[in-house]
Amino acid sequence: MRERIACLGAGRMGRGIAVVFAYAGHTVTLVDFKARDAAASSKLSAEALGEVRNVLTTLAGFGLFDPVKVETLIARVSVVTEKDAQAVLSSAGVIFEAVPEVPDLKRDVLARAAEIAGPTAIIASTTSTILVDDLSSAVEHPERFLNAHWLNPAFLVPLVEVSPGQHTDPAVTARLKALLESIGKVPVVCAARPGYIVPRIQTLAMNEAARMVEEGVASAEDIDKAIKYGFGIRFATLGMLEFIDFGGGDILYYASRYLTGALGSERYAAPEIVERNMQGRRGLRDGAGFLNYEGLDVEAYRRERLKAFVELLGHFGLNRPPVL
Repeated sequence: MRERIACLGAGRMGRGIAVVFAYAGHTVTLVDFKARDAAASSKLSAEALGEVRNVLTTLAGFGLFDPVKVETLIARVSVVTEKDAQAVLSSAGVIFEAVPEVPDLKRDVLARAAEIAGPTAIIASTTSTILVDDLSSAVEHPERFLNAHWLNPAFLVPLVEVSPGQHTDPAVTARLKALLESIGKVPVVCAARPGYIVPRIQTLAMNEAARMVEEGVASAEDIDKAIKYGFGIRFATLGMLEFIDFGGGDILYYASRYLTGALGSERYAAPEIVERNMQGRRGLRDGAGFLNYEGLDVEAYRRERLKAFVELLGHFGLNRPPVL
């Protein structure tokens, strides 16, 4: 039997998570902890279910499934108020907290939910900014608590960043990873550090893109074109650290030194690990870099990566036959 899922909060993130789990066959209940009168609660419920239905209808329109099945999927989603939370949370296998990014509000909702949740329920905050250890004190039995950062739109982006805290039971992390994988998501585990993985990288990249507009390096349109057809398309087929290894870590090492001097900014300085890797861990040609390539058929690996690149270009209609 598939685990019952509950979301604390019926906003955008809760609705996105509801789409994901309903699509994967789970029963999902959105629990609205905000005090509202009956009319406001009814309006919120209609809005939440309406958005879930619209998303599912859109996905069906893209050919992912038969549109007549939308009602089957939407029937798995419900919205309740706090007065009905006891029955929902006591039977849920996993509870996702998805209320606004206000620490005191999150702690209050988590504390109330933890008191009535079943003893084996996993409780996961979806916060994008607050570390798990800053919230765990609000949760009864914090060994079952961790962060699960979904990237919007949650119903499309495969990645979920799972961040256990100092009190999190490793078995809980493994169980949540397995659940996410079972619904088609790609979970990664990261330490409880500000920015997780993706926000920390993309914040640097977005600020640099904005800075280049400010400096007159290129127009916003051309910078975005460069990101789509140069930066982004490469990292859709190669991980960023894999990409460093692919070309050779020495390229990054020397480029970082040049840009630091030429632009007069330490933001381009390479971390110590890049310099250490210059000693026999430059990537593919050394058999090791950030990743280990020992025993790898390098030529076969290169062909496989290039093939993936060609297939991606084909998806965007960018492959052209030769001129003969």
